Amino acid sequence: MFDAVRNNKKIVQIFLALITLPFAFFGVESYVRSVGAGDDVARIGDVKITQQQFQQALREQQERLRNQMGGQFDPKLLDSPEARTAILDDLVDQQLLLQEANKRKLFASDEAIRRTIAAIDAFNVDGKFSPERYAAVLQAQGMTPAGFEARLRQDLTLQQLATAVGQSGLMARTVSDRILAMQTEKRDVQEYRIGLDAFLDKVKLADGAAKKFYDENSRQFEVPEQARAEFVVLSMEAIGAQLTVGDAEIKAWYDGHKDRYQQPEERRASHILVASEKFGKDKARARAEELLAEVRKNPASFADLAKKNSDDPGSAAKGGDLGFFGRGMMVKPFEEATFALKDGEISGVVESDFGFHIIKLTGIHAAKEKPLADVRGEIEAELKKAAASRKFAEAAEAFTNMVYEQSDSLKPAAEKFGLGVKQSEWLGRQANPASGPLANEKLLAAVFSEDSVKNRRNTEAVEIAPNTLVAARIVDYKPATLQPFEGVRNSIETLLKRQEAQALARKDGEARLDALKKGEDKLAWGPVKRVSRLDHGALPPVAVPAVFRMEAAKLPAFAGVELPGSGYALFRLNKLETGEALDEARKQAMLRQLATLEMQEEVQSYLAALRARYKVEINKAALEAKDK
Repeated sequence: MFDAVRNNKKIVQIFLALITLPFAFFGVESYVRSVGAGDDVARIGDVKITQQQFQQALREQQERLRNQMGGQFDPKLLDSPEARTAILDDLVDQQLLLQEANKRKLFASDEAIRRTIAAIDAFNVDGKFSPERYAAVLQAQGMTPAGFEARLRQDLTLQQLATAVGQSGLMARTVSDRILAMQTEKRDVQEYRIGLDAFLDKVKLADGAAKKFYDENSRQFEVPEQARAEFVVLSMEAIGAQLTVGDAEIKAWYDGHKDRYQQPEERRASHILVASEKFGKDKARARAEELLAEVRKNPASFADLAKKNSDDPGSAAKGGDLGFFGRGMMVKPFEEATFALKDGEISGVVESDFGFHIIKLTGIHAAKEKPLADVRGEIEAELKKAAASRKFAEAAEAFTNMVYEQSDSLKPAAEKFGLGVKQSEWLGRQANPASGPLANEKLLAAVFSEDSVKNRRNTEAVEIAPNTLVAARIVDYKPATLQPFEGVRNSIETLLKRQEAQALARKDGEARLDALKKGEDKLAWGPVKRVSRLDHGALPPVAVPAVFRMEAAKLPAFAGVELPGSGYALFRLNKLETGEALDEARKQAMLRQLATLEMQEEVQSYLAALRARYKVEINKAALEAKDK
């Protein structure tokens, strides 16, 4: 909960929930609306959170989880009282922070809004902010720039407050030292495993147990529904492939942007550097003057003098040669002196931040203009891309409207935009990379929606990637079917037997643990394992908390843990030692983690105080109501 407060660097993700990125703040722009009646799910002071706002937050949270989990996402994850309460808690927390931010007159500036929008990749083309892309992305999500920017301003304002609160907490040095010591503490433990397989022979299933389980859990034995679909892909690349750019347009662009096709003058130089740091400024200047006098006497000796005397390790071995370079590539005094020389000329002593230079100009590449023939392909590709970007923004709206308005066929949209209607193999509800453009959870949800299955209507146009929209339509469908009982009977009986054996293993393990705590230790323990909170070794993950909760005041100490699906494990703690000191880098990394946790605690404490200060009322009946 409250992910954006916990990770300041990820704040940009808040603003693209329905595009591609995770969503954390739910419907902030609607908090100030004073609507709703008896179906309001909560009230904070005089402000209501309506059923509509809550259901929208629920759908957006589903979208966030779908983006994170991909094919493993199950909508039932949020179909529980705990999940619905967590979502409402987020809405309440946001409203509390919003009211407090307004009270403190916090406000995000226009410049902050511009910087944040420009940093969002989904609004960029070739690494630069694109107004056309910005408008198209927002339009595809049913948002206007004004609405998006108002929402963004509120989110940034809330971030100001949450960050200020989180950074106000300080952790005492003694506390952090103790926590670090606990992380490195070494424990010598032994394990005794009680496997459930030893109890399988003792399990006798009741008559009809397998059939009862089958009847009560029939959905587990369903063959999932499947569908074959036809689909149309509208992409900026497809539109670009249909465009042509004429010679006149290319020539006009070239003539209007000739500054881009200028190859500036480049010069090649060698130098001898006398570093100020090595000799001191006055001695370095005097040394440079001596070398210059030698060069003047014998210009042909420049390379040899550079090899023997230059303090620039990169060029000294090459006789001082720096190769060709253009303006802006060297420090200013060096550049000005070099570009003032004639070919073969040697400069006087030139001072820079590095010391004192003697420069010899050894070559000149004059500035020249790249001919149109050399850059024609580059210009054509750029013009096509710009035109495709504009046309895609226009086509996206028309495509979206057409597949909706002419919902009985994809052919009109395909013909209008010069696209092909393709057909898929059999699909399931879960995304499969082999499905190509249809391997998208949101699109598959639309394909298997009730309207799509029953009425064979087109789905909405779904953005599966930047500048790529897909609409689909079912052409064949197989409903979910229940496997016959006899076909799954053996697997059900095996499952039930293992469940009973697991229960017997747990019972036996708990009895042995009681005996151990009474001093009756007759077990054949396994080898000693040395573990720490930083290195759990071979401990089963489920056992880690129990092992590190064992009290070391009186040894040996014992703990027991159920291992779901495999039995029960007993652990004996024999010895506890102080761990080795952490190296400085790892220590600082852990201290930063502790500081982050402390920030989270500060924010949660602050929210708890706000809940006490503002009157928060929850309508449990409305909270439990399902979306209609």
